[in-house]
Amino acid sequence: MYDCPPGLLNDVVFVRDAVRRAAQEARSTLLHEVQHAFEPQGVTALALLAESHISVHTWPEKGYAAADVFTCGQHTRPERACEYLKRVFQARRFQMRKLPRGMMAPNLPRNDRPSPVVEAAAEPGESSEEASQCRVLSFARISG
Repeated sequence: MYDCPPGLLNDVVFVRDAVRRAAQEARSTLLHEVQHAFEPQGVTALALLAESHISVHTWPEKGYAAADVFTCGQHTRPERACEYLKRVFQARRFQMRKLPRGMMAPNLPRNDRPSPVVEAAAEPGESSEEASQCRVLSFARISG
């Protein structure tokens, strides 16, 4: 979510409540929640759900928040949680990706070797040093 008001993104109570409400919007069962306010700024909030989890990480200095909504079960509505988060964080721009879980993507190799590391590239105008501060690395075993 882009171009969000920095004051909202740096408010740990607001972010916690938004994640809690997103779980309700997704028709999920909240089991546990945790949040942390970083210095000098930024918040992370996580809701552990019976159906998986919802997380939000914020960068107030960039007006940016990243949200992950992972659910399972036919009764859940993760799209509703995403729409709620977009609205409550007042995002002027957003990008949403829907990734089916537990299904083999047709173009992935079927073997027992770990998949390659996937790294996020620097955004336009961002130095490689800035990009490396918030890098996501993912290792996964693909079984077939």
